[in-house]
Amino acid sequence: MQGKTVVAVAQRLSTIAELDRLVVIDRGAIVENGSHDKLIARNGLYARLWARQSGGFIAG
Repeated sequence: MQGKTVVAVAQRLSTIAELDRLVVIDRGAIVENGSHDKLIARNGLYARLWARQSGGFIAG
């Protein structure tokens, strides 16, 4: 996908964690955006969802 713009919708966050930019939408509004690492560091909605899905078994 290098050099391409990709719009991906995913329920499984590990599918999209390596993308350059993630946009988190909640109830129709953009609530966060950035890389996986930045979103984890912000400890917001994305980080909570990541923790729930990974169960602590996948590194943040």
